[in-house]
Amino acid sequence: MRERRKKQAAEGELGKSKSTTDHEIIKGWVEERGGRPATVARTGTEREPGVLRIDFPGYGRGQSLEPISWDDFFKKFDEKHLAFLYQDRTSSGEVSRFCKFVSQDTLKRKLAA
Repeated sequence: MRERRKKQAAEGELGKSKSTTDHEIIKGWVEERGGRPATVARTGTEREPGVLRIDFPGYGRGQSLEPISWDDFFKKFDEKHLAFLYQDRTSSGEVSRFCKFVSQDTLKRKLAA
């Protein structure tokens, strides 16, 4: 494990953010950290999930989150043309739970700049 961290540090990977739209990568990253798909309470309707979030039990954000299925989560994720911005490890080498959802268009503009 230490050798891997040293290699990542040498390659400049620690603390860097990545982005993806791949459902399997997102689901794997979230589940490896004990997270689950959720929506912010009272932001959706009976037919559509509200604002998407990842719920990490024990790491409350002060928001009332409601669990949703991965199918509902990814349906909204795709409909809204979102990308998942995430970090594997912090700059000190610890497992990171940093993630957020961004517009694919916004991400493309930032990468092009």
